[in-house]
Amino acid sequence: MTARVPGEAAAAQGRDARRHAPATARNRDAILAVLLEVLPPSGLVLEVASGSGEHVVHFAQALPLLAWQPTDPDPAAIASVAAWAGHAKRANIRAPLTLDAASPDWPVQAADAIMCINMTHISPWAATVGLFTQGARLLPKGAPLILYGPYFREGCEPAPSNLAFDESLRARNAEWGIRWLEDVSELAQGQGFALEAVHEMPANNLTLVYRRG
Repeated sequence: MTARVPGEAAAAQGRDARRHAPATARNRDAILAVLLEVLPPSGLVLEVASGSGEHVVHFAQALPLLAWQPTDPDPAAIASVAAWAGHAKRANIRAPLTLDAASPDWPVQAADAIMCINMTHISPWAATVGLFTQGARLLPKGAPLILYGPYFREGCEPAPSNLAFDESLRARNAEWGIRWLEDVSELAQGQGFALEAVHEMPANNLTLVYRRG
């Protein structure tokens, strides 16, 4: 039997834990361009629903003066985020935390910005409600809450691909589905957030920038 040096087994396990989301490579630079405009120069960015962890690593490398707190409710995603962060060796990425956006108890007390990518359509509406409810508690005045994903908009013809995606989501879970931008903004306004900007993104997605009033 070949002997392993200390830590080698853990490193191998970390490589195995890394998940790959193909869309990340296609959208991360477009999202980063928006983040460069709206994030503060320093402070803590809370990422809700970090998924594979590939986004947070990319952003942390590009914005080293910011601290990044990844979170996810899925243990396998937490393991993937930890593995990607360990591989990247970025001191500005904190250990991932288990966080369910719909829960009233978040393991974070404050943040300078919140980012949430591809969650609102693959989660119950309660998760989006929790995002803004907790965001109002955690964020200081003027801080951004940034969403990315597909959204329907009044007065805009939906892309056929988004209509098909919405149908497939609802077939998988009746509580899922692409949200209407107007519904999200009404929810945000009720929690003291104003929609600052809507950015067109690749593959019929949008980045929404809200500011806490």
